Amino acid sequence: MNKRTLGLVAAAMLGGLSLGAGTSSAAPLAVPGIQTDHALATPVQMTRSERMMMRDRMMKRRMMERRMMERRMMRRKMMQRRMMNRM
Repeated sequence: MNKRTLGLVAAAMLGGLSLGAGTSSAAPLAVPGIQTDHALATPVQMTRSERMMMRDRMMKRRMMERRMMERRMMRRKMMQRRMMNRM
């Protein structure tokens, strides 16, 4: 077997392996023969209570982040004062 034939065989095997592995998509694979209902994929408008719950959750998250930032800044300030007092 010469080098050219060996190279073609190796390329064909690698190509077959890459096609057999499938694509690198995160979408779920559809099973052939089974039809999905398109009504499951339609977007639905949120109710007022759902919007309020989401808003409350975002406000809590923002408050937590703000509190963490303030604490971090206070710690830095305290450390700088301590370092200045040592000198």
